[in-house]
Amino acid sequence: MKEQKSFVDNSKGCLFLVPTPIGNLNDMTYRAVQTLQDVDLVAAEDTRNTKNLLNHFEITTDLISFHEHNTASRIPELIEKLNSGVNIAQVSDAGTPSISDPGKELVKAAIKEDISVVPLPGATASTTALIASGIEPQPFYFYGFLPRKGKERTEALVDLANRKETTIIYESPYRVQKTLDDLADKFGSDRQITLARELTKLHEAFLRGSLVDVISYYQDNEPKGEYVLVIAGKPTEQTETMSDEQIIQAVDRLIEAGNKPNKAIKEIAAQNDLKKQTVYNLYHNIEGND
Repeated sequence: MKEQKSFVDNSKGCLFLVPTPIGNLNDMTYRAVQTLQDVDLVAAEDTRNTKNLLNHFEITTDLISFHEHNTASRIPELIEKLNSGVNIAQVSDAGTPSISDPGKELVKAAIKEDISVVPLPGATASTTALIASGIEPQPFYFYGFLPRKGKERTEALVDLANRKETTIIYESPYRVQKTLDDLADKFGSDRQITLARELTKLHEAFLRGSLVDVISYYQDNEPKGEYVLVIAGKPTEQTETMSDEQIIQAVDRLIEAGNKPNKAIKEIAAQNDLKKQTVYNLYHNIEGND
């Protein structure tokens, strides 16, 4: 195990991970602008989108494309440049690189080559939606985009439905209604959810309620914009507290069914999260009083 320290080897370049706004250009940080100005090259998911961003901030740094379709061929090229001393900033179209966007493969390759990786904090849709959702923010489980169909999608939904953490999912306006139906089927129609759309933009909106409520809403309203779904965790099952009389009756029923008294007492204690001795004393004391 080796601790990474930035700029240890001055003969090599550095890979900067630079978040970009998810809608509102005012969310670009001073440090992000400065970094994009100072590096030698910007690796962008879509050079056309990033060119517009750079032009807005009057940044003239050269661009190179780096996206999911050219990862295999581009990584060796970028690593070679980094090893030769070129500083590169990596950006996605919106938000933080690697979070449901390209980036992780280049980061792994850079670490393997002992190239410094420097992450900048910045915009990300998941936590932006979470803190305004009204749903318990901690702990949370970020999933991203669900599989489109088949067994993989079903297994993912079943797993998420049983999680006690708040779950965060990304979805497009074209599939959000189908996803809501699937969530209601696996999570239960009363599970609480918040849908956040067009975050940080002019038409930013939040829809909060149960799954059945939001499904009903979209029967009359067309989904618009990119969505973040924040779903409450599975409720903790609570066992109703039994009265002393109910505990004694429960023990009696097990004995009448053929169980020995000690076994019956032990089972009822376990079912009610009580100590065996507590149930034993309760049962025999009352029996004695009778």
